Amino acid sequence: MSDGRMAQPLETDRPTPFDPPVELRKRAPLSRLAYPDGHVGWVATGYSVTRAILADPRFSTRRELLHQPVGRERAHERPTPAEPGIFPHMDPPEHTRYRRLLSRHFGPRRVAELTPAIRRYTAQALDGMADGGPPVDLVASFAMPIPAMVICELLGVPAEDRHLIQAATAVMNNLDSTPEQAIDAVMSITGTVRGLITRLRAASTPSDDGLLAHAVATDDLTDDELTNLGMVLLATGHLPTSSMLALGTFVLLTEPAQRARLAADPELAERAVEELLRYLSILQFDVRRTALVDVEIDGQVIAAGETVVLALPVANRDHVHFADPDTLDLARSPAGHLAFGHGIHQCLGQHLARAELRIALTALFERFPDLRLAVPAAEVPTRERMAVYGVDRLPVAWGAVLADRPSAG
Repeated sequence: MSDGRMAQPLETDRPTPFDPPVELRKRAPLSRLAYPDGHVGWVATGYSVTRAILADPRFSTRRELLHQPVGRERAHERPTPAEPGIFPHMDPPEHTRYRRLLSRHFGPRRVAELTPAIRRYTAQALDGMADGGPPVDLVASFAMPIPAMVICELLGVPAEDRHLIQAATAVMNNLDSTPEQAIDAVMSITGTVRGLITRLRAASTPSDDGLLAHAVATDDLTDDELTNLGMVLLATGHLPTSSMLALGTFVLLTEPAQRARLAADPELAERAVEELLRYLSILQFDVRRTALVDVEIDGQVIAAGETVVLALPVANRDHVHFADPDTLDLARSPAGHLAFGHGIHQCLGQHLARAELRIALTALFERFPDLRLAVPAAEVPTRERMAVYGVDRLPVAWGAVLADRPSAG
């Protein structure tokens, strides 16, 4: 076992907006990590090691067992067990029960049914950009609203509540929001979801319009479970996709050859999405596991109770598994990338996310073929210490380049 005294804290500095943290790239496939609360655990950066841990039932995702790898307020307070319905932080058999209830709503058939809605919300966002004119913040005008509206459609959130939820989730994910604003936003979403469940239960005619209505009709879950499920799905069902839409656009605006390749061959879109997922890998710190027993991996023993951070951005740049991994190549087939995780906790919404990315990115560059950054790339603010990596804002423009005008004086 490695000496815990050699453990180093997690460094988050990135050499470019699109490359993993430098310090993590220098680490061994499995190495000791010092956590802010004093815990000495591990970080996995190698592809094989990461994939093995993700598939190993001897590792847990239970919230009360996990340690946080980056500094946060109240880092020394131990988290409580997940409330009913918060299935990502549960192990089998509880996790299995929820996944079984939800899986049909996120499968390829359901995603195909949602494709017209994805196209409709994408067109609405693009129309809004065109009507407002450049420059615009692509995060607020395009990347955030499309996934937010689609997950509301899937859940069956009424149209009159969708903009409230979209606005609240934007506040939750805005780095400039105060803690009080973030709490108010969470309470707003919780109240909306709980109110919808109450109306569905009181309806004289059972409805099957959306995931929540179906769940209410089956009567397998309590109101608390349904409310928490709704919160989880609203958050995980749109934030990662929003981040990928913005960051994917950002990298394509800085890689004109790859963007031209995609424009010349629209059939490349599916492979392009997979390569963007591999290359960018936005889930950077929050994919964690804690050993339930002593586990030997890669010649080292991870002791029971020790947490491992699975550094997916680094694992997806492993030279052993991917040829020339630091090059964005939209024509490659990055089979087996870990952007959606692996094993029983692999992302439930991966089929939906793929469809949204393919449809939205293709439509964006078809509508605005001359899309460009409205500020230097170095001025785009990134979320280096957030669990889901991305950009906070992405100012873009299109059309004629106007000369700078003197400020009004």
